[in-house]
Amino acid sequence: MPIGVIVNVFSIFFGGLGGALIGHIMSDEFKNGLNMAFSICSITMGIYAIAPMKNLAAVIFAVVIGTGLGIICHFGKAINRGAQGMQQLVSHFLSVPNKMDQELFDTTLVTIIVLFCASGTGIYGTLTEGISGDATILISKSILDFFCAFIFGASLGAVVSLIAVPQFIILMVIFSLAQVIVPLTTPDMILDFKAAGGVLMLASGFRIAKIKMFPTADMIPIMLVIMPISSLWEKFVMPLLH
Repeated sequence: MPIGVIVNVFSIFFGGLGGALIGHIMSDEFKNGLNMAFSICSITMGIYAIAPMKNLAAVIFAVVIGTGLGIICHFGKAINRGAQGMQQLVSHFLSVPNKMDQELFDTTLVTIIVLFCASGTGIYGTLTEGISGDATILISKSILDFFCAFIFGASLGAVVSLIAVPQFIILMVIFSLAQVIVPLTTPDMILDFKAAGGVLMLASGFRIAKIKMFPTADMIPIMLVIMPISSLWEKFVMPLLH
């Protein structure tokens, strides 16, 4: 039973829904202050994930190649269309906040989709639960995700709660494949994988704080290429350096 996955998904669903229902009583100053707090939390978690990495060059290659693939395949545009579709679906049943500029709305929504669905911590936590049954990482992540979804739900509306749907699909696929993926990895590959996720969390933190609008949606393929690149680096490049 994927307890951690279920807890994480429900934390986002109920957090987003709760924020949408009672967010109107929260001041803009309060929302903005907490947004800044969440941005620094994302940056801190990114730094924490990056620090133990083993192969810096492999992670850099993955960031460049993964982002390039995302841009070439218009990954960001596809996620934007999905985000707009979720917004339109919710607008049929619930009122969507209209105080926010549409471009800012779309940009913020894409940022949190990446933050919730493609974080290194979430994917690694799902792999861990899938192979060992330990849900500690995902349950710990769920605490931050709940409050993060609550605040963003107050700003963006109930559409935030719908992010739980693609997140559930992604995490369940990873959970199901965990017993196939994990035996093929090494501890160093896992650390590089977490570091790549940390890069995404850093980029998301900068976007939330509006410091720099990194193309986080286009950067998602980083998580697909980091394992093969790290493996090739360990097998073929590292022996040449020793």
